[in-house]
This record gives sequence, C-alpha cells and structure tokens, in this order.
Amino acid sequence: MVFRKGQRVEIYRRSDDDCWESFMNAYIGIHGIITDPDTAINDPDALVEVSLEGKGTFRFPQDCLRPVD
Repeated sequence: MVFRKGQRVEIYRRSDDDCWESFMNAYIGIHGIITDPDTAINDPDALVEVSLEGKGTFRFPQDCLRPVD
C-alpha cells in the first residue's frame, strides 16, 4: 500500500521492522494523519511520518499502519 499525505491511519500492531522501539507499543490503536509519506513500500528504511492525535509526530515503519476510513 502506498500512503499519501493527509491520509488517516491507525497504528494497528507492533512492527516486525528493526526500527520499532519499545516506547512505540504505547501508540498501538491510536489514529493519526500521514504528514510525510514515503513512496518505497516494504523498505526497512522507508519510515512514514505520522502525526498522532494528542501525542505528537513520529516516524513509523509501514507494516504497522493501516488506513482508517
């Protein structure tokens, strides 16, 4: 899946990517908006910047994100 700027997403699971940090577990289930998408899919270095509601902006691996309708 290719994410686009302004798209609403959910951090729905822990990522299998090595960039996943333990503090990110607290964000599972939180919704946010893509602020800086990356066009490379399934690339370990291709993190997507997400602004989480009430939590700030973070870069997440793509495999932990899913679109929210």
